[in-house]
Amino acid sequence: MRRVAAGLALCAAGLFAAAAQPADLRALVGGTLLDGAGGPPLANSVILIDGERIAAVGQVGTLEIPADATVISTEGMTVLPGLIDLQVRLAELGHGDRARWDEVYLPIAERVVMPAAAQALLLAGVTTARDVGSPLEAALSVRERIRAQRIVGPTLTVSGPSLEHHPPAAEQARRWLVAGAADARQKAERLAHAGVDFLLVSGASELSDAELAAIVQVSRDTGVPWQAEVRSDADVARALAAGAAGLIGLGSGLDAAWPEAAVAELQARAARGQPVPWTAGASALTDYEWLRVNPEPLDDPGWREALPKVVADDVRVSLADVAALNAYETPALRRAALGARLRGARAAGARLLVGSDAGEPAHLSARATWQEIEELVLEAGLTPAEAVRAATLDAAASLGIEHDTGSVTPGKYADIIAVHGDLLRHIDRLEDVVIVIRHGRRHR
Repeated sequence: MRRVAAGLALCAAGLFAAAAQPADLRALVGGTLLDGAGGPPLANSVILIDGERIAAVGQVGTLEIPADATVISTEGMTVLPGLIDLQVRLAELGHGDRARWDEVYLPIAERVVMPAAAQALLLAGVTTARDVGSPLEAALSVRERIRAQRIVGPTLTVSGPSLEHHPPAAEQARRWLVAGAADARQKAERLAHAGVDFLLVSGASELSDAELAAIVQVSRDTGVPWQAEVRSDADVARALAAGAAGLIGLGSGLDAAWPEAAVAELQARAARGQPVPWTAGASALTDYEWLRVNPEPLDDPGWREALPKVVADDVRVSLADVAALNAYETPALRRAALGARLRGARAAGARLLVGSDAGEPAHLSARATWQEIEELVLEAGLTPAEAVRAATLDAAASLGIEHDTGSVTPGKYADIIAVHGDLLRHIDRLEDVVIVIRHGRRHR
């Protein structure tokens, strides 16, 4: 423990430095561009970046490259907008022992853990992320330090702690107990006035009518939207009927079909031209099940790149026997129903977006987002092109920032990544991101 504490103190002393200012003019030249907006692939693309933003998009031979531009070759690569992950847990890093994590690492979430998780996501190609269920002050601090370029990471929106009925006592820094309507109102107001980007209500069906109504009223009064974290199938209809802006997670249900009330609410929103944004976090369960069979990916040093060695070593030790973790309730049964539940939600009109639940046990931040995109292709039935859009422009639209990011379009921020090979044939190429640019700054 003393060695761990000493190593973490060194990390907190300034391990995470911000990237240098971008050059004035750069050109990404040669790759096949997927613009994120659903346009056809553009071969031999040229993307001009001026400062933080995209200046022009064209092709070799038709778009002139200024003589003073720094040329970055993307030959042989697929170029696309930076990924947007709408369900990450920055206060966790995939550790297999929650009790030890809460004791040793949660107290240094703001200084060490969350900056490390943010950097790991960025290096994996995630240029925008939505953090769920982190300690309030830590989440706000990390968001602002990234904005101020004091640390590197994706552009963040944050919820702070979730509001719920039965949080474990050890997790109340990130999961706040709601005990009555007055308490629900007071805690929702505290979060909204502190500056969170959205309120997170976990287990809506467990709250009383008065408690849920109090949170909804605070959301209306402050203009801070609320998202519903699904814990059981009953949460879906209850949350949507109360006006939730979107759904997070699939819960622990085992039924392949959703309840009729949930389907009706999803269909009603879709009929109004307002399909419900839904991030599933499906890959956390799938990854856990695969690692129980083959833990070899945990020995790949790539996931350690952004993490302090002492932390990465401890995470790896905690995952020495993934099969013995018991980190998820009835994982095999839930995994068997996963594809049907995803396809059922989509058939009812939900808009499936990318939210990986990065940070959950054995779900490492450097691997989680591409695995979630792959899961939407393999299990939910999205084409690779649809999955890319779910991770880019559609995700940006759900955050209300599509005017600034989500597609490779002149005037938008230069949030751009590149991978070797043909992403539309092999979606798992996202495992190996070779270029990462966020707001014009190159990080990989």
